[in-house]
Amino acid sequence: MNGLAFFDTNVLVYADDTSSPEKQDRSIALFAEHLRRGTAVVSLQVLQEYFAAVTRKLGVAPEMAQRKVEILARGRVVRLEAGDVIAAIELHRLTQISFWDALIVHAARSAGVAVLYTEDLQPGAVLGGVRVVNPFVS
Repeated sequence: MNGLAFFDTNVLVYADDTSSPEKQDRSIALFAEHLRRGTAVVSLQVLQEYFAAVTRKLGVAPEMAQRKVEILARGRVVRLEAGDVIAAIELHRLTQISFWDALIVHAARSAGVAVLYTEDLQPGAVLGGVRVVNPFVS
C-alpha cells in the first residue's frame, strides 16, 4: 500500500466547524499527518468546494479561507481534464453514485491513492480500486 490518501471536501470542511469539535480535531490531525508525510492528495474540485463551503456555510472570512486553501494545496493536487470528466461520467453510470462523487473517486483513482476519506460514500466500499473510509467512525 502506498499510503497516499485523498481528502474529500466534506472531511476538510470539518477543520473549520466549531460545532463539531471531535470531527474538527480529527480532520485537522488527519490532514496534518498526511501533509507531514507527503501523502495528502486533493483535487482542484476539492479546493474550490472547500472555499465555497467554509465561506458560505461556516462564515469563514475569504482571506482566512484563502490561506487555508493555500495550506491544502501543499499536498498533491489532482488536475482533471476533459477525458477525466468523461471517465467520471462512466463511473457515475456504472456505480450510480452522484456525478460529483464520481469526479472525486476518479481523481483519487487517477492519483493512485489507497484511501479516499469521505462521509459521502459507503465506508469500506472499493470504487475504482480506491477504498472508502469515513474517518469519523471507528
